Amino acid sequence: MTRARWSRAGLAAILLAAGVLTAGRTSLTATPAAERSFLDGRPEAVVDLDTRDGLKAIRGEWRYAEARVGTPLEKAGAAGFDDSAWEIVPAGHLQQRRTDGGPTFAWYRLSFTMPARVGTFDTAGATAVFEIVVDDYAEVWVDGQLPRHLGEPGALVAGFNTPNRVVITRQVEPGREVRVAVFAANGPLSDPPTNRIWVRSATIDFYRAPATTGTTLDVERADAALDQVVAPGTRLEKLAGGFSFTEGPVWSVAERSLFFSDPNDNRIYRWNDDTGVSVFRTKSGYTGMDIGRYRQPGSNGLAIDRDGRLTINEHGNRRITRLEKNGDLTVLADRFEGKRLNSPNDLVYRSDGALYFTDPFFGLPGFEKDPAAELRHAGVYRLAPDGRLTLLTTELKGPNGIAFSPDERTLYVANWDEARKVVMRWDVQADGTIANGGVFADLTAAPGEEALDGLDVDRDGNVFVSGPGGLWLFAADGRRLGTLRLPELAANMAWGGDDRRTLYLTARSGLYRLRVSTGGPAPVAPATNH
Repeated sequence: MTRARWSRAGLAAILLAAGVLTAGRTSLTATPAAERSFLDGRPEAVVDLDTRDGLKAIRGEWRYAEARVGTPLEKAGAAGFDDSAWEIVPAGHLQQRRTDGGPTFAWYRLSFTMPARVGTFDTAGATAVFEIVVDDYAEVWVDGQLPRHLGEPGALVAGFNTPNRVVITRQVEPGREVRVAVFAANGPLSDPPTNRIWVRSATIDFYRAPATTGTTLDVERADAALDQVVAPGTRLEKLAGGFSFTEGPVWSVAERSLFFSDPNDNRIYRWNDDTGVSVFRTKSGYTGMDIGRYRQPGSNGLAIDRDGRLTINEHGNRRITRLEKNGDLTVLADRFEGKRLNSPNDLVYRSDGALYFTDPFFGLPGFEKDPAAELRHAGVYRLAPDGRLTLLTTELKGPNGIAFSPDERTLYVANWDEARKVVMRWDVQADGTIANGGVFADLTAAPGEEALDGLDVDRDGNVFVSGPGGLWLFAADGRRLGTLRLPELAANMAWGGDDRRTLYLTARSGLYRLRVSTGGPAPVAPATNH
């Protein structure tokens, strides 16, 4: 969670210095920038769902019924719904105008079987995407499920005559039976049209994920054990670029998506393999009129609690909030002993529901000298599940990245201080407080203006730290394993993917990922009592 204040020229100089070859380096391969999901490109094969050949290829059948508010047809997207009495729509008839015009609604249901081949393309293991353009709006159900990812386009109403694209599966299994239901609405709803509902186009697109290729990235190996964490030949993928400053990544298991902040531009973004990057939340950390005074007014650190809710460190608003599943925002902490927090930076949940966070001055326009600063210290805090806020330590000038060991008995905090680039460790006591603090790693002598930013820990207890010149790796006993030299200096990182072996990196203007042999600890489990 960086206190960003470099010029482009200064940052370039740091990157050049970090790229100087030294002894003991091996190579990773870095892929070219992928600004879009591969699903935005050309598919390998397409099935037109309004043709005889297309429906024959998938053994598909369309059915139709008009929907009237207050009737059981409102539930026609559910699994097991009986549409046998509905009208069959023959091939070539999807464009037939239906309903009487005005604010009307209708359902289209498609039953089909995943084919083994489409033309010359073998579909096994491919990604299948259902795309439909309804005049005027549509919502898409797949096998009885309507995705409800807050702020994400796709299955829900996407816009006036806009293509709705829904990933049916990322691993096609030939022979699998699929049910798709499309709820259609005639719009605009606020200015009811005289035209009728019809389908402009409907297809199933099949994609094969592209193989990754790329250039060479330096790895400085300090210990042979590094190869057991990051295997030689590991690929680094650039997922997106062009941001002002990326920060605070967190993986949502429920939504299979990465959320990350751009504190400079005051936004939270969402990324996943299906849709690429989309804006999740604007004005994510500050809504004040004097926003021009701030270097980083937006959100910074993000975390997911036991109930899958997004927790947000808001720099400009100087508080920690939780985004409820209905879209409401709950303030979790904004004051300590009656005084406003500085600018909450990074945060991590413990399995007991307690939230630990760092609170340096970096989000204030004048940092620690800002006239609006109310606390005289930068602190590390614990927010108990019952709302009690405890100050754990004030011994660091710039407390930044924060993480637990896999057994949660050790708390690590990185210090953003050019004069003291250290990672501290403490024992976590039975009551959640910390004791027996000491320096875990000291990078003060490492060249470069970069101090210590984000950090994380893998399932074996190895510590990953954003530091001078790259991503530093340390074993649980403090031995330095090596340094990964990235194309851009990493600000922070998060474990993700179905097996949590993917490390996502927010690095200045870009978003990256790499596969790690060890992987991250299990995410915080859902609460058993509420």
